[in-house]
Amino acid sequence: MAEETHVLDAPPPGAASDWTIPQGWADYTAQEHATWDTLFARQTRLLPGRASDAYLKGLAALRLSEGGIPDFEELSDRLAKLTGWRVVAVPGLVPDEVFFDHMANRRFVAGNFIRRPDQLDYLQEPDVFHDVFGHVPMLADPVFADYLEAYGKGGQRAMQHDALKYLGRLYWYTVEFGLIAEPEGLRIYGSGIVSSAAESRFALDDSSPNRLGFDLARVMRTEYRIDDFQQNYFVIPSFDTLLRATVETDFAPLYEALKAQPDIPVAEILPEDDVMTRGTQGYARQRSRGA
Repeated sequence: MAEETHVLDAPPPGAASDWTIPQGWADYTAQEHATWDTLFARQTRLLPGRASDAYLKGLAALRLSEGGIPDFEELSDRLAKLTGWRVVAVPGLVPDEVFFDHMANRRFVAGNFIRRPDQLDYLQEPDVFHDVFGHVPMLADPVFADYLEAYGKGGQRAMQHDALKYLGRLYWYTVEFGLIAEPEGLRIYGSGIVSSAAESRFALDDSSPNRLGFDLARVMRTEYRIDDFQQNYFVIPSFDTLLRATVETDFAPLYEALKAQPDIPVAEILPEDDVMTRGTQGYARQRSRGA
């Protein structure tokens, strides 16, 4: 089922007008199910004591440990009973307007393909493991589920203000690479971290990255990189804080203010930042030297 690319300009044959497709669960090969099981076993051994309480509770509630790539229909039925969300299959990365419409209506789009066995540690495009193992357990948390619905509706408005760059950064530094401060310490909840063995360790243990307190405008001004470990992580105090920042902010004037300010380069620390960890950026320097 795996293909070389899943970045498309138009719905492929057989896709609905909203870009959804059948998952094709019966078509997965034994090797593809085994790849999921390998990734699942590796991450679930690693995440206790690292992943947020909400993520671990969602993982258990959705019974993702039953083996093999989950059937989206069965998974959606369990998820819908908890928060009203469903998981729908798409052929790859979808246009922004399609993505936001599904999210605003509590439908989480997920790729139905899975990486090859030689791609266990890195895949440029999100596959079913990233999308389902990484994202879906958080959708079982009522507050985070509300946040993602609000984000989807906000994305529809952001398109009218030519401000997707700023909203995309919010998604990147929360949904994909967010940290949360829990009583026991910092924990990971972003999908890009919880679905990656290497970044699950790097985000919490390495001395290289900055770990900064969450501030909405600061996050939306901050550049990021997509090809390596993050140089900044932003830490929320609670999911309630994240939700309130989304639903209580008037984004139209915020977008105009952001457009009048320069973007903040990756790894830069501002005087007003709430610095939890001032990173050495040692990893990034080694990479830049080709080490």
